[in-house]
Amino acid sequence: MAATSLEAVLKEKRDVVGMLRNSKIGMYVYPVVAAEFSNWRDEQRAWRDTAVLFDQTHHMDEVIVEGPDAEKFLQGLAINSFANFGLNRAKHFVPVSPDGYVIGDMIIFREREDKFILVGRAPTANWIEFNQAVGSHNVRITRDPRSPSRPDGKPVMRTHYRFQIQGPDAPKIFEKMNGGPIPEIKFFHVEWINAGDTRVQALRHGMAGAPGLEIWGPYGEKDHIHAIIVNAAAEAGVDLYLVGSRAYSTNTLESGWIPSPLPAIYSGNALKAYREWLPANGYEATGSIGGSYVSANIEDYYTTPYELGYGIYIKFDHDFVGRAALEKMKGTPHRRKVTFEWNTDDMMKVIESSLRPGADNYKWIDFPQPNYASASFDRVMKGDKLVGLSMFNGYSFNERAMLSLGIVDPDVKEGDVLTLIWGEPDGGSGKTSTERHKQAEIRVRVSPVPYSSEAREHYAGDSWRTKHTA
Repeated sequence: MAATSLEAVLKEKRDVVGMLRNSKIGMYVYPVVAAEFSNWRDEQRAWRDTAVLFDQTHHMDEVIVEGPDAEKFLQGLAINSFANFGLNRAKHFVPVSPDGYVIGDMIIFREREDKFILVGRAPTANWIEFNQAVGSHNVRITRDPRSPSRPDGKPVMRTHYRFQIQGPDAPKIFEKMNGGPIPEIKFFHVEWINAGDTRVQALRHGMAGAPGLEIWGPYGEKDHIHAIIVNAAAEAGVDLYLVGSRAYSTNTLESGWIPSPLPAIYSGNALKAYREWLPANGYEATGSIGGSYVSANIEDYYTTPYELGYGIYIKFDHDFVGRAALEKMKGTPHRRKVTFEWNTDDMMKVIESSLRPGADNYKWIDFPQPNYASASFDRVMKGDKLVGLSMFNGYSFNERAMLSLGIVDPDVKEGDVLTLIWGEPDGGSGKTSTERHKQAEIRVRVSPVPYSSEAREHYAGDSWRTKHTA
């Protein structure tokens, strides 16, 4: 009989790490949006030099939570406080397991006192939906899953479109769209502006370094609003670049957000009911782990909010799942998030190995991002000692560097040169996204996060990108 839940799959497979390391799901795909509109190098360059239009419509789940208990319900799942969460605001919503490890994250918008919209990856959406299903809160949930990775020509519909315009020339586009200067919008606040003849909601935000505006509305208006943005840029004399999915997935390397931690839900009796609720073919059951780090214990792949830079969000002014565990962690040494800058000479040796017929090759480094697993974990060594993990990597044309985001032990210092082990052991795993290869040693320099000086200097002062806690 076929397994019907994640828990049943885990009982059948027994080795959860092996199951995820050998997943056949293939490359992680950013769906629907074209891979490139011009070329990914110019598209990356444009968010630093001119202006870009990101189409964020298709790659994220959307969850609407509304009802009399909506605030109480959501706050009970979040490390964040809702004490200052007024209307027309947004927050970075982070839930953790009962043991204090990160399940995922989403951006949460408050539209009414009793209505919230959350946007992000599936693990957090699943956790919210489960807790509503088994709880007694008076809330209603409407979920719009991300678009299919491979729609094969079938029509794709969403509830909302979602665009982001950013770059140094973006204000000229906003003013032209609005028919005059837009109101001053504080970081992670929402205001209404004009997009030609249509009123749209706008969040001050930014994904690649410099803050911009994210706008959204009914999916049926998507093409109309897209045309207004493009025309406004032309009228303002702005060289606007549409950004395809190849460049889009690298924007976080410069601004410092790790987008895909492994959801910490595969172990522990406290989450057994959740695993029994999760389907056998869902994200958690079919996702993949990649990289040179291998442990038999799935919990070694879990991360805490402190490690991912979310310590500033944790507020103990409310009860939430995982509070007791995080209270015990507070003030203790923990790993911290950094950027790793890869050594160019070592990179070239890896690439060259695939150009020599008959020679053993290192793991291919796809440009601009070798995104071959749902969650990546490459070993970072100091001599023979494991001192960190590289978790999300890619190439920045702006910085002319291969970068990765990851975590290091407390005693690792900025400027230290460490060794990243690139490629999987034993010639590679059974993932369809992994060719046979040998491992390589790549020197990496421990660098700031965010790596981009633009992000460090111009993001709001209360941003996780610029503040760190012990």
